[in-house]
Amino acid sequence: MKSVHVLLAFVLFALASSLASAYDPSPLQDFCVAINDPTLGIFVNGKFCKDPNLVKPDDFFFTGLNIPRDTNNQVGSNVTIVNVDQFPGLNTLGISLVRIDFAPNGGENPPHIHPRASEILFLLEGTLYVGFVTSNPNNTFFSKILHKGDVFVFPLGMIHFQVNIGKTAAVAFASLSSQNPGVITIANAVFGSMPRINPYALARAFQLDVDVVKALQLKFWTSNN
Repeated sequence: MKSVHVLLAFVLFALASSLASAYDPSPLQDFCVAINDPTLGIFVNGKFCKDPNLVKPDDFFFTGLNIPRDTNNQVGSNVTIVNVDQFPGLNTLGISLVRIDFAPNGGENPPHIHPRASEILFLLEGTLYVGFVTSNPNNTFFSKILHKGDVFVFPLGMIHFQVNIGKTAAVAFASLSSQNPGVITIANAVFGSMPRINPYALARAFQLDVDVVKALQLKFWTSNN
């Protein structure tokens, strides 16, 4: 009888543990609105899976990250993204990769966040000034100057950036903890949204003259659209 009680207690403990550890799956896209009629649905949280019998070695292969990208643009950088959209074999694996090329003397990957991933960055060539800011209310800024061979990590959801402070081009590779980490470039999102955010709301939030906000919106909205 005692063994029965022990077994029952173990079953109840296991059940309670499984319920306590249950959670919703992490989002793999910006949103996924529920719908009752599946025939009208076109997206899933992630990607549909290929028939395993049709999978080939090329599904797990990507090439081209050895090629330098053009950094002749407004910010002086170019990010080559390798996520599930470019590399189907990443589906469900929770990882992705980017190559970042920086122009000399100030090429920048501007302040941005990844809403679904942490990031670990490895500097292959050059010298970068990098950093991230923690959440409210402290808004603590952590920064470091990286040299060839250095590694720096950016926690999930933190605003972060990288700037080339060297006189030669810089190249970095970063791994992110999601097959589709997403990226929100702060200036582009705030001043280049479609439709535009009311400039008076932004003027108060950023403590700027409304005409300055309108000028920024014109600049970033034109760039984004």
